[in-house]
Amino acid sequence: MTAEELRALCLSFRGSEETFPFGFETSVFKVVGKMFALSRLSGEPLSVSLKCEPQLAQELRAMHPAITGGYHLNKRHWNTVALDGSLPDQMIRELVEDSYDLVVSSLSRARRRGLGWSG
Repeated sequence: MTAEELRALCLSFRGSEETFPFGFETSVFKVVGKMFALSRLSGEPLSVSLKCEPQLAQELRAMHPAITGGYHLNKRHWNTVALDGSLPDQMIRELVEDSYDLVVSSLSRARRRGLGWSG
């Protein structure tokens, strides 16, 4: 997955936006002001930090060397995924979608309904 594909994926979710609170080199993808993905899209290797349920986060790290605790984030709730070709693109898409869903699920019912999210 390329940086352009990652950006397009993150922005494909309803209500998502790209912001730059840490400078223009770091893209922060949010939904209703809450972060679900963070990436330095020009980084080598490309990586993305994603929100994850704590138990699943640990399991993914144990199974995949490309998945580590969230870099400069709460490692209980965030994983950093190296997009080095060792993980299939479909898995990366699912991890990004899971992160988005996890954030949206914590929003109020009215906000979830406004996004057309059914869970």
